[in-house]
Amino acid sequence: MKVFKRILVTLILLGGVGAGAAYYAWYPGYHNAPVFRTAAVERGDLLVTISATGTVEPEEVVDVGAQIMGRIVEFGRDPKDPSKFVDYGSEVEEGTVLARIDPTPYEATLEQAEAALQRAKAELLQLEAKYEQAEKEWRRAETLRSKNAIAETDYDTIVANYKAAKANLEVGKANVRQQEAAVRVAKTNLGYTTIVSPVRGVILDRRVNIGQTVVASLNAPSLFLIAKDLRRMQVWASVNEADIGRIRLNMPVRFTVDAYPGQVFHGTVTQIRLNATMTQNIVTYTVIVTTDNSSGKLLPYLTANVQFEEAERKNVLLVPNAALRWNPKPSQIAPTVRAEAGTASPNSPAAGRGVLWVEAGGGFVQPVSVQVGLSDGVKTEVSGPSVQEGMLVIVGEETAGSGQETPSGRASSETTNPFLPKLPKLRGAKPPPPP
Repeated sequence: MKVFKRILVTLILLGGVGAGAAYYAWYPGYHNAPVFRTAAVERGDLLVTISATGTVEPEEVVDVGAQIMGRIVEFGRDPKDPSKFVDYGSEVEEGTVLARIDPTPYEATLEQAEAALQRAKAELLQLEAKYEQAEKEWRRAETLRSKNAIAETDYDTIVANYKAAKANLEVGKANVRQQEAAVRVAKTNLGYTTIVSPVRGVILDRRVNIGQTVVASLNAPSLFLIAKDLRRMQVWASVNEADIGRIRLNMPVRFTVDAYPGQVFHGTVTQIRLNATMTQNIVTYTVIVTTDNSSGKLLPYLTANVQFEEAERKNVLLVPNAALRWNPKPSQIAPTVRAEAGTASPNSPAAGRGVLWVEAGGGFVQPVSVQVGLSDGVKTEVSGPSVQEGMLVIVGEETAGSGQETPSGRASSETTNPFLPKLPKLRGAKPPPPP
């Protein structure tokens, strides 16, 4: 009987211990002791930038067109390799022949104009002869009239013929000048059949083919697009209206292109264009950044990720932005400073001021007032007599064993297996104090 009682008592004790252990294991609140995540105050350099996207453009582009209509019969020879014709990427000099339009109709027009000029000159010779004859008859009539040896009717006829010959002579001279102008126009149009490069540069685009007919109207058709100098390039950056007020001339700029990952190019702001554009109610301004391209790596129309260097700080104390955003619960503040921390307003400090929190031991934290400087969106410059390099400041907290954090912290690195069964959580009960 005694043995039975002993066994019964032992089973009851073991059951109580097991139930208590299960209770403590299953109840989540027991593991909710805060674990603070900290980061060290670092000393380093801070660069504040304004981000934008843009396009790499040649500094000067010339659109070569045709001033007459006609059929393209051939392209010019490449100056670097006469066995080839000019094409995309060809380097051309000023005056290099780019293309030729069929000159046959313009040669015929020039011949017609020259023939008309010759005829006008011949007619002028006839008119000069008639004028000289009319002038002699007029002078003879003047002599006879002074002697009353000529009838007035005959005299009037001679005078009229003289004046008509003189007027016809002027008409003939004007006709010669007109035909000379027509010859010059015909020669000019014939010269337009040979299209030459107006500048030294590189052909970016060829927009015609041999056999294609170009028609010149009010707008000259574009045949070639030539970049004048690819050693100087521009980046046309689109800057949001919220940031345009912070952009200034000669501001240093750094940018990258996808064609060369990891390589940073530099330039300066040379122009801020005031003609804004609106796309889907978003207003942007075009800012021109000039950069050196002596290496030739930057190609026209690459997409650039631009960062305007607004300000820079050297050798300053830096903290993560999360450290300035995190705020403790009132119960976590050390009792000696709880009243002071309770009246402080970390969420809305005075202008230029901020509060960092450090561990005070025993699960409590205490504030450190700092002067807040520039921020690059990730780290912020801080200064003050109480902040030192290497100091550990709180950036968040997580619940031990729960895999969760407070809203001020980031997600815990712990993961849970979704295929394992979850134990039920007890609601409305508080865990007993640990023994």
